[in-house]
Amino acid sequence: MNPPNICVYCGSSSGRRLEYGRLAEDLGRSIAERGVGLVYGGGRIGLMGIVADAVLDAGGRVHGVIPGHLVDLETAHSGLTSLDVVGSMHERKSKMADLSNGFIVLPGGFGTFDELFEILTWNQLGLISKPVVFLDSGVEGSRFFDPLFAAFGHMMDEGFVDGSTRQILQRSDSADDAVQRALTAAPTVDGKLRILDVTSKRSLR
Repeated sequence: MNPPNICVYCGSSSGRRLEYGRLAEDLGRSIAERGVGLVYGGGRIGLMGIVADAVLDAGGRVHGVIPGHLVDLETAHSGLTSLDVVGSMHERKSKMADLSNGFIVLPGGFGTFDELFEILTWNQLGLISKPVVFLDSGVEGSRFFDPLFAAFGHMMDEGFVDGSTRQILQRSDSADDAVQRALTAAPTVDGKLRILDVTSKRSLR
């Protein structure tokens, strides 16, 4: 059996807060220390580069997947264990999903959310059943993903997210906990999407 891989979605920018970079470093070290491989978008800048370098510095494996037209734009990382150059963004997302046992989401922009929502949709449609974990930090009300989780709750309240999904969206403020959760099979919960916020020990239905 091949060793597991975790796919990390994150920004090609480092963001305005130093804590984002520290979170990416912690995650990279945790992935390597667990003997898990990192699958990510193949860039060497921003949070993408930070998490990849942290895995490599700790002796871990990193598999990058990047479309050819972004090799120069995103300055593809030249020191990875392996790097696949693919033909399109769609091929990139599909290959990253195929290679991975679970997903961890760090702060990012449009590209990060594009990848995230596609993988959530695949889970909802039953095309895959792989856990998604949001890794966040800070106090409640100021964390990066707080507005997104509020939007998830609103979708549920308005009846647009319900049934026919097996995915649990999980949220953690610990890299070690996030890695463990990303390696745990995503269960079905009452046929409905549940958002588990382990940073505040509450659940949104």
